[in-house]
Amino acid sequence: MKRGGGYRAGLKKSGFVLKSRFSATIYTFVALMLVSLSLLLISTRSFASDVKDMGLSVFLGVRGGINELTSTVYKTVLSVKELADLRKEHVELLQQITRYEELERSNAEIIQENARLREQLGFARTIQFNYIPAQISGRDPSNLFSALVINKGTYSGVTKDMAVVAFQNGSQALVGKVIQSGIFESLIMPIYDTNSMISSRFSVSRYEGIVEGQGNPDTTLLMRFIQKRARNEISVGDLVVSSGMGGVYPNGINIGRVSNISFREYDITMEVELEPVIDFSRLEYIFLIEPAGAEQ
Repeated sequence: MKRGGGYRAGLKKSGFVLKSRFSATIYTFVALMLVSLSLLLISTRSFASDVKDMGLSVFLGVRGGINELTSTVYKTVLSVKELADLRKEHVELLQQITRYEELERSNAEIIQENARLREQLGFARTIQFNYIPAQISGRDPSNLFSALVINKGTYSGVTKDMAVVAFQNGSQALVGKVIQSGIFESLIMPIYDTNSMISSRFSVSRYEGIVEGQGNPDTTLLMRFIQKRARNEISVGDLVVSSGMGGVYPNGINIGRVSNISFREYDITMEVELEPVIDFSRLEYIFLIEPAGAEQ
């Protein structure tokens, strides 16, 4: 009886121990499950958050790229427009500068023209003969190297054989004479023409001679038939003026200055070369005066 009771007591004790161990295992399993679920829940939320953050980052990146591209395109278009406007303004400014330069040149030309006209006016007041002012307008097309065309004719009182003088570089000088007179234009034979012959004399020594042209304004004039004894009284630079003989050219009008003296022992006369006082390449304004003796 005692042995049977002890056996049953041992079985009860073993059952209690097994039951306790089973309960502990269950508790442990449940605890592990809870911990796993918690970890899983936490892990899932973090992953979702990461995915959400990643999507948001991608969206923001795409949006930023689009905005940047749009801004770049807009700035490029705006820059092209500004460049076109600047080019247009540049062209307009260049045109304005050109106009201003033309106005400046015109103003300078007007000032110079006024100075020349004042000079001619001052000279006109000193002329002691009846005169007609005129302007060189061209050259005779049939004789390019001699006859000059002026813009005055018989309508203005111009007649054949009128003497022509000019004022240049502060002095008056002989230009030539009228050889043909039209209604509104006339032809002048200049002193350098080969057909021109002018009775003249030296302004200091008073020896006389005949001044002839050589056909070209760039060549010297020749004063011929000068008495040989004048050679000791003539020097380079001496002034030669018109003598007034012949009734065409007034007395005392400047013609040229001696540039060279030549003579031969066996000749009875001598000749000199003259540099014209007038620079015909710059001749613009002239005065036609009445024949000698028609003084005011």
